[in-house]
Amino acid sequence: MARIHSHRHGKSHQTRPTSKRPPSWLTYSADEVTSLTIKLGKEGVSASEIGVRLRDEYGIPLVKPIIGKSIAQLLRENKLAPAIPEDLQNLLQRAKRVQMHLESYRSDARNVRSLELIEAKIYRLSKHYKKIGLLPNDFKYAAVVAQLT
Repeated sequence: MARIHSHRHGKSHQTRPTSKRPPSWLTYSADEVTSLTIKLGKEGVSASEIGVRLRDEYGIPLVKPIIGKSIAQLLRENKLAPAIPEDLQNLLQRAKRVQMHLESYRSDARNVRSLELIEAKIYRLSKHYKKIGLLPNDFKYAAVVAQLT
């Protein structure tokens, strides 16, 4: 799959299991996986980190084929999901770090462009989340690039 703001395909990606069914060697039941996920969610671990922990510590390759729903859906059902989805939160933190950098180095044109691209991703993703109902309609991200010029 091609990147959004570059004309390259990229090599770095995850290799997902080929089958959509749970593997035959898996010893955990759906209830055990659900309870592990909820336990980690109550500890404040993010959905992606829960997936990594389940894979590395418990040998569970994918949660969705086992329990029939994603980790984020399971956390939302149990009222453990954050108010802002994790990928949008990561983009907001990334934009904040670039803004802090640009406060010190105002003439860094490359990172001004980088901030523009990050903000474009934030707008696109927040529009999508508003449409599907994961974000409230009054969510607004204030652009910083316009303030820099």
